[in-house]
Amino acid sequence: MPTYTAPVKDMQFLLHNVLKVTASDTPGYSELDESFTAAVLEEAGKVATDVLAPLNAVGDREGCVLENGVVRTPKGFDAAFKAMKDGGWTALDCDPDYGGQGLPYLMGSAVGEIFVSANMAFNMYQGLTHGAYSAIHTHGTDDQKATYLPKLVSCDWTGTMNLTEPHCGTDLGLMRTKAEPQEDGSYLITGQKIFISAGEHDLAENIIHLVLAKAPGGGEGSKGISLFIVPKVLVNEDGSLGARNSLSCGKIEEKMGIHGNATCVMNYDGARGWLLGDLHKGMRAMFTMMNEARLGVGLQGYAQAEAAYQNALAYAKDRLQGRAVTGAENPSGPADPLIVHPDIRRNLMEQKSFVEGARALTFWAAHLIDRSVRQGDAAAEGLVSLMIPVIKGFQTDKGFDMAVQAQQVFGGHGYIEEWGMSQFARDARIAMIYEGANGVQALDLVGRKLAQDGGKHVMAFFEMVKAECRAHDGDDRMKGFAEPLKVASKQLQQAGMFFMQSGMKNPNAALSGSYDFMHLMGHVCLGLMWTRMAKAAHEALDAGHADRDYLEAKIATGRFYMARQLPACGMHLARIESGADTVMALSAEAF
Repeated sequence: MPTYTAPVKDMQFLLHNVLKVTASDTPGYSELDESFTAAVLEEAGKVATDVLAPLNAVGDREGCVLENGVVRTPKGFDAAFKAMKDGGWTALDCDPDYGGQGLPYLMGSAVGEIFVSANMAFNMYQGLTHGAYSAIHTHGTDDQKATYLPKLVSCDWTGTMNLTEPHCGTDLGLMRTKAEPQEDGSYLITGQKIFISAGEHDLAENIIHLVLAKAPGGGEGSKGISLFIVPKVLVNEDGSLGARNSLSCGKIEEKMGIHGNATCVMNYDGARGWLLGDLHKGMRAMFTMMNEARLGVGLQGYAQAEAAYQNALAYAKDRLQGRAVTGAENPSGPADPLIVHPDIRRNLMEQKSFVEGARALTFWAAHLIDRSVRQGDAAAEGLVSLMIPVIKGFQTDKGFDMAVQAQQVFGGHGYIEEWGMSQFARDARIAMIYEGANGVQALDLVGRKLAQDGGKHVMAFFEMVKAECRAHDGDDRMKGFAEPLKVASKQLQQAGMFFMQSGMKNPNAALSGSYDFMHLMGHVCLGLMWTRMAKAAHEALDAGHADRDYLEAKIATGRFYMARQLPACGMHLARIESGADTVMALSAEAF
């Protein structure tokens, strides 16, 4: 059975050597000293290793079962969920006014990675609840906050978001779910939603559904959609639970992975709900939840790759196969371990360099969210908005690829269920699809985010990369980082210029290259992160940091990424500049 150990050392390096959190002027960061963050991360690691990881295969094997309208979660999930609640992990970065611990979102993200790596399907129950908490915290009335937030923070109640319907996914303008206003100010919600993660389960006494629906007067399309709070069990004025609402789980979807999470078809048969935010402005409120969810899904991409990599590395060191081409390295044994072979090293280095780079990018983005929320930093908000489709799309694509590569290290054993490697690939696969399929992320990036606020956020990103490169002029130790990053950055800007010059004349020319642009930008982002990590590692070495082996390995891993992965930017640029002609050449009938 696969095992998992939280990468606390790497997280500490990012927090204190790269982001230098205690020196930041972001409110709450000065309290994040090394001993405190180590204690939090190490304790989360114990929960992950001892409680969550052993249930990962159980959840995959047993799945969820619908019985008489109630979803039964896999064996052990209930006790684990109670342990998470009792430990305060569900309240880590929530508002203290509602029972939260008030830690920065950055710390919530770090701990979230640990729990996702250990058991992604299980963590979704509390992860989606956090999204519902955020939407109500941002857009709810004082009464709504007082009613729902304390229970969501504690996870006595859990939360969901209900967008997709059988006939519409991304195109929410086709939505049919209706909301009929009532004299008491509530609405009756009627319709069917599908693919609702944690839509019904036995882990909490109530489930607070956030449901998109069309109320009268909203007009056609997505602009007229409203968002409603629809509890599974109605809440009395004194906060106690009342009657069961008119909603039900119609079935559990049979999925490729994340079997331990209940993915439900939800039927609303005149269920009572209450408007969240402004009437006909539901997309604004929902995107508070969606942006958080998309960053969380990008985290899932590399978190699954991390867990898979750890097990592939252990197998490569243990499994004896063949001899090193330069001579036996295990002469007393019948063969050498897999890790002596160059192609296995290549495979493992691709995994390691991606995971560590993606972790740095996600932590940096979480830090931008903290600056936006805690400090009102508009520039940070604009920059993270630009980054979210890249983090979600690029990291989940590459995370799945890396999970498959980890599986490959095992050879035939990787294809056998008892070794557990296929679960990482199957679970990682959903991250490329939900919360907006990755093709949609690419369209959002090129079609909306590049031009947002007159393009000032992408220009600020370009300047940030240029400044990073200039900062290392004359430093021979950093040539292997700054020079490749400069080349890649110019290729990214060249791709952007192609869109500007060709996109207005032929929109297909831009949209045909959007997916490549998302990956090109993803590589540049990881190149920027690796340059910053290499700089921090050199500074730590110069300061006499005790763990020289770790720091030197960090620099070597970064050099691999810059030399072996960043050149993909040139390929993506060539594809973008080829335009739309070959993409659109065939008629629909010719396929």
